Amino acid sequence: MRSDAMKKGVEKAPHRSLFKAMGYTQTELDRPLIGIANSANEIIPGHIHLNKIAEAVKAGVRLAGGTPIEFTTIGVCDGIAMNHPGMRYSLASRELIADSVEIMAMAHPFDGLVLIPNCDKIIPGMLMAAMRLNIPTILVSGGPMQAGRKGHTQIDLISVFEGVGSFKAGQMSAEELSELEDCACPGCGSCAGMFTANSMNCLSEALGIALPGNGTIPAVTAARIRLAKAAGMKVMDLVAGNIRPRDIANREAFENAMTVDMALGCSTNTVLHVPAIAHEAKIDLDLDLFNSVSARTPHLCSLRPGGPHFLEDLNAAGGVQAVMKELSSRNLIHLNGMTVSGKTVGENIQNACILDQNIIRPIERAYHDQGGIAVLYGNLAPEGAVVKQSAVAPEMLQRTGKARVYESESSAASAILDGQIHPGDVVVIRYEGPKGGPGMQEMLTPTAAIMGLGLGKDVALITDGRFSGGTQGAAIGHISPEAAVGGPIALVEEGDQILIDIPNKKIELLVDETTLLRRRQNWHPPEPRITEGYLARYAQMVTSGARGAVLEIKGR
Repeated sequence: MRSDAMKKGVEKAPHRSLFKAMGYTQTELDRPLIGIANSANEIIPGHIHLNKIAEAVKAGVRLAGGTPIEFTTIGVCDGIAMNHPGMRYSLASRELIADSVEIMAMAHPFDGLVLIPNCDKIIPGMLMAAMRLNIPTILVSGGPMQAGRKGHTQIDLISVFEGVGSFKAGQMSAEELSELEDCACPGCGSCAGMFTANSMNCLSEALGIALPGNGTIPAVTAARIRLAKAAGMKVMDLVAGNIRPRDIANREAFENAMTVDMALGCSTNTVLHVPAIAHEAKIDLDLDLFNSVSARTPHLCSLRPGGPHFLEDLNAAGGVQAVMKELSSRNLIHLNGMTVSGKTVGENIQNACILDQNIIRPIERAYHDQGGIAVLYGNLAPEGAVVKQSAVAPEMLQRTGKARVYESESSAASAILDGQIHPGDVVVIRYEGPKGGPGMQEMLTPTAAIMGLGLGKDVALITDGRFSGGTQGAAIGHISPEAAVGGPIALVEEGDQILIDIPNKKIELLVDETTLLRRRQNWHPPEPRITEGYLARYAQMVTSGARGAVLEIKGR
């Protein structure tokens, strides 16, 4: 066993003594040691209950003859970090989470791992660590939050963000906004729509690294506790068979995950996280692959923020496995890959079925012929830009508009809420990319303000930053190269015309090359916003959003 390196032999008597100082018995030490990476904390609603999930996981490990050993990781709540300097730390935390799991599992050589995340950067960070370490591992999340209710209307966190815009527009009273904030998030779990956290939890299931049900079983149900116990038991089978993450997460498994991404209409942040996880698995996922997969994958589910349904509805309709079963009817899913359940993908979905065709549409009644995400290219984004096309109003799929240029997310949000943006405008927010931000801030406040003000069918927003999974509308992010490294978005001036053509995957700055060359000659890199601490180091090492914003050691 891998853990023998810290517990076997005469020379490891001091090591065993330290274990016994914590109350471990020799019988427990003789069993496989399973690291339980628990990201519970008291600042993220999706993580407030994870200690209960961890206890269930540990019970499962013990039931199957192992010894669980729990440790923790950090976690950032994107909603609470939104629209202030804390958001710069959100994406950057992904690397620290991956590194911390790596450190714990290398310093203390566990025989297997169970990963317990639930929110935006924690899930991909832990999956990156799993691929990097490549020891038997299973992921079980805390599950999605249930939708809130205002009367008979289902609501969620995005309802509150958009409510701020409605209040500013005089369409909602202060009392109504206060009532909304009181009931939008009714309890623990990852926010109730197909936002980034739930997107990644569903894709973990599609990838085969989590058990069926991981993406959709609500946080507050007994079924979630049973799933956690099952995960604890299943990791022991993975250890016994030495089945490791890269044995499961091969290229075909990543293509399955991307296909499910498109069918569900997942967050644009998956275009950052899936390539970053694949990178750790030694698999290169070119950005163009997202367009290829999208082109062949029908959009089957209309989930919040782009549609009316919530994760609890998807769960009741059959969940991710039912979506994969429907996609397999058109040979869109690779069926032979192994999963952490001990069964192949095909075996997992054999008995799955759609229980509500209003929630999971059959392919012949798909919402759209193409998937939820599109990658756009053009002179404004030579390396690509990303849009959740399933959440864009038809009126905005093809549009030419006037650039309104802002050098930060906060200045743009203020301008929008102050009524300075008008129909036909294209809000340009730059110097918010991985290096320029630094940290690639989410733009939920400005995009939600646009929707709340009733401008969703008239105003686009483009940025070298990124968007919350809760964003809807013509919001185009990850524009690469970013402004801080001299990307063309740095050359846009107030009043320029910008062409957006989502069906044809184009985004163009309608300015002649001579003018752009003159502007480039006059452009100078900005002074770094952050010059010390972790973000300064992060800015030095982070790559383009087109490469998943992974860290790279210079000279390699």
